[in-house]
Amino acid sequence: MHNLAIALKLKGFEVTGSDDEIFEPAKGRLAKYGILPESIGWHPERITPDLDAIILGMHARIDNPELVKAKELGLKIYSYPEYLYEQSKDKIRIVVGGSHGKTTITSMIIHVLQQNHIDCDYMVGAQLDGFEVMVKLSEEAKIMVIEGDEYLTSPIDRRPKFHVYQPTIGIVSGIAWDHINVFPTFDIYVEQFEIFANMIPADGKFIYCEDDEVLPKLSERITGTHKQPYGVHPHHITDGVTYLETPYGEYPLQIFGKHNLTNLNAARYACMAVGVGEEDFYKAISTFKGASKRLELVTKNGDCAVYKDFAHSPSKLKATISAVREQFPDRHLVACMELHTFSSLTEKFLAQYAGAMNEADTAIIYYSPEAIKLKKLPPITPEMIFNAFGREDIQIFNDSSMLKDNLLRINPKNTVFLLMSSGDFNGLNISELGEKIISLRAQN
Repeated sequence: MHNLAIALKLKGFEVTGSDDEIFEPAKGRLAKYGILPESIGWHPERITPDLDAIILGMHARIDNPELVKAKELGLKIYSYPEYLYEQSKDKIRIVVGGSHGKTTITSMIIHVLQQNHIDCDYMVGAQLDGFEVMVKLSEEAKIMVIEGDEYLTSPIDRRPKFHVYQPTIGIVSGIAWDHINVFPTFDIYVEQFEIFANMIPADGKFIYCEDDEVLPKLSERITGTHKQPYGVHPHHITDGVTYLETPYGEYPLQIFGKHNLTNLNAARYACMAVGVGEEDFYKAISTFKGASKRLELVTKNGDCAVYKDFAHSPSKLKATISAVREQFPDRHLVACMELHTFSSLTEKFLAQYAGAMNEADTAIIYYSPEAIKLKKLPPITPEMIFNAFGREDIQIFNDSSMLKDNLLRINPKNTVFLLMSSGDFNGLNISELGEKIISLRAQN
């Protein structure tokens, strides 16, 4: 929401906003552009008839006093996705959906288009190198690239977000059950992706991962549009660097992992669909450094490295650990994951994590009892986690200071540390932790 607010400010709109909590980096960015609210909280008196529109985020509840006032006044109310569609309805919309890889694929497409001087608007859910704001809206661009989340549109609109965008080119990276509070069964969850694919027009394209367990069969039910399956791009790893094997020669990458080599292929077909030459794609993607917290290198020194990643669902967890295992086959792999999302903190869903951390040499799970209380969920126990992951030597912590101390006791020699969470391990400074780990390696 703060990225959209800044994008609208840059476009010349007068923008105001409200929230009951604002953290960094949003707070600092809003202040920079002069649109940080003077006070925190909801203020219905600020909702007046002279407002052109309200843009409603998912954080607001249905009884939010500002929302109630806007309804009473009959103001135009857009959800976040509805407003993005309104701004892009006359453009080619590349919408990236899927249970995993959305941010990376979206980021890859934006990077390649920009490297090839093709103007595009965009909305992506992570910070990219060289970008301050991750929403761009313009009159000139003929293309908009959108990360298409399947979660609900707003408190008053129960449609999945990516249905609202109405894709011209639609990508589905894979389907692994998530958001069980909204989609109580796997079949209901899968149905949302089928609806999405069927929205693509006859002159559009449905790009889907052929290695997924569900998507090939789902694609058989999709009619009326061109279908493009994709898998892992041919590659090899030499001296810790991944090289693409292409008809135009080998291209070294700054990213790694089979999931990223698969994501790259999705981005390749999307970019080619809007006029990027295949060789030009390879040249551009070789300079892609990745999105924030997507296998992002925190620090390294000699034979020790620390990475952080957004992985939190079972499929993301497996893919990320597998990528690091493949890239560093001879190093001790320490994988530390925080259970943070609604689904991951639900006993019913925990069973989905069976075997998810088996490729790690040391497996560590952290969860915050306070986060469970805030989400108003029943408590979970270490025993539940132990039984779910199915690994006898798994280490479980619910105190972040104890977790930090434990990580610093691990011998960092010939080791790679992988810290995965959609949260922050209850305020753990990963950059500082990484530097301490590296300093221990230097002392040894």
